[in-house]
Amino acid sequence: MKEIILSLLAGLLVGVIFKLIKLPIPAPPVLSGVLGIVGIYIGGLLVDYIAKFLSS
Repeated sequence: MKEIILSLLAGLLVGVIFKLIKLPIPAPPVLSGVLGIVGIYIGGLLVDYIAKFLSS
């Protein structure tokens, strides 16, 4: 839970800083960004699953 709160606070801080110095937000469009993160997570889980399956 601590990691989630810290990452949210870091993201908020970066967003505020970028808006204050009038730079574009360093993030992809919302839906594609979220789907990319989900894809990375599922890919990692898939590799773990395959590695466990092959090692047994």
